[in-house]
Amino acid sequence: MFDKTVSRPIANPLTSLFRLLPWLALLVALLTPPALAQANNPSGLPLPRFVTTRSEPINVRVGPGQKYDIAWTYLKSGIPVEILQEFDTWRKIRDMDGSEGWIHQNLLAGTRSGYVTPIVANGEIALLSNRSDDASLRARLGPGLKVTIKECDGTWCEVSAGDPNQRSTTYSGYMHQDELWGVYPDEVFD
Repeated sequence: MFDKTVSRPIANPLTSLFRLLPWLALLVALLTPPALAQANNPSGLPLPRFVTTRSEPINVRVGPGQKYDIAWTYLKSGIPVEILQEFDTWRKIRDMDGSEGWIHQNLLAGTRSGYVTPIVANGEIALLSNRSDDASLRARLGPGLKVTIKECDGTWCEVSAGDPNQRSTTYSGYMHQDELWGVYPDEVFD
């Protein structure tokens, strides 16, 4: 047995740092939230997100381009849809029924609308005068009724229902956010 002393040169701090950089980059990539990771979409906007149809009629295609067959046609504008994917100028959408297809980006608008989706089948949802279950009743909204969404605070949404061209038959008020298809749980926007 013998004792051997080995002398090592003092390590350069920069060399150690350069050895750690690839590992740090990997760690940052793994810890990046999904919302930031989606920034490489052509629009740069988060996915999924809700929008509405801009015009009428709109052909929904089975693929991202005019060479693809038409799956169905929207005959009215202002229909809420959810964008699931982006490819160049085409957006893959899903509607309330769960049907999916592709629409050109120019046929979509960032305005928000939704459908009343009561928890109780064939039930009615109360449209209230303010953000409180104790508020006065403005109207009762039936299932599947389309509403225009002005803003949501994560719990309540301010909406209007009825024909916007006839003010006498348009009702505005507040409803629980979870009673709408067209907004995400806890989503906040104005």
